[in-house]
Amino acid sequence: METRNFGNTDIQVTPVGLGTWAIGGWMWGGTDEAQSIDTIHRAIDKGIGLVDTAPVYGFGRSEEIVGKALAGGRREQVALATKVALNWNDDHDKVWRDATAGRIEQEVEDSLRRLQTDRIDIYQVHWPDPKTPMEETAKALDNLYKAGKIRAVGVSNFTPEQMEELSRNVPLHSLQPPFNLFERDIEQEILPFCREKGIATITYGALCRGLLTGKMREDTEFTGDDLRKNDPKFQGERYRQYLNAVAELDAFARERYQKGVLALALRWLVDHPGVTTALWGARRPEQLEPVGDIEGWSLDQEAFDAIDEILGRCIQDPVGPEFMAPPSR
Repeated sequence: METRNFGNTDIQVTPVGLGTWAIGGWMWGGTDEAQSIDTIHRAIDKGIGLVDTAPVYGFGRSEEIVGKALAGGRREQVALATKVALNWNDDHDKVWRDATAGRIEQEVEDSLRRLQTDRIDIYQVHWPDPKTPMEETAKALDNLYKAGKIRAVGVSNFTPEQMEELSRNVPLHSLQPPFNLFERDIEQEILPFCREKGIATITYGALCRGLLTGKMREDTEFTGDDLRKNDPKFQGERYRQYLNAVAELDAFARERYQKGVLALALRWLVDHPGVTTALWGARRPEQLEPVGDIEGWSLDQEAFDAIDEILGRCIQDPVGPEFMAPPSR
């Protein structure tokens, strides 16, 4: 897979990265460690050069699995990204934002230990914390950056104003926002801001919690702690609108490119101006088989316009990913 410069750093990444939220198990119905390690190995073998995780994904479980998977020489094959600034209680039933210096100083050491590494390539503030002064957060990150424990400073789910405020006290290298064919709010202000400032982007939610795989049906059931039970996209008439859009996008991709909707959704991201890396979440090795389907072709402006026409016609009641935002303290 080709590589790209990660903003204004010396880090190289691939256009597709592996997202490991589901591997952590929390809100995804549990995890299988051996299967998850095989999935990470398969991703690397297929040329994926960025692995993204976070402490809150399984309350350390995802990071531990990633660490085990990268042990034995694979660590040098990927850019490793993780996050900070969420906290939780012992029962794991409450999560809140916490970007205090103390939390950052504690969590970086926990992440380094779980990941079995001496440095984190891309360290991202998971959500902005309105209860903590931005200057405090920035200076804590700057200390880690100067100490060499992190190679790049990133944020996730930040506005341009919040990025500007943080960058007054620490170099800011990247943003991780939600972005896919169905969730496109960042096109208006955030992506143009990042392009102007030279800020790399790692977009998450490429397949919109599975909607864009083409495998969802009206009678698909979500059980246990599956977050889609609370996702408004998967409920009622709105769910039917999104399924209709998926069917039309799939037909368009097959007619035009002899590809399925999953490949179209990823190619749309890879070709989108301002996207550095699009995360692809996978839990099983076989889910990565379509990686090769996004190579060797691209979307032109006519295709982008045709996709927009399908979306505008099929989805009358769009909704974003706002339901996933954790509360402040």
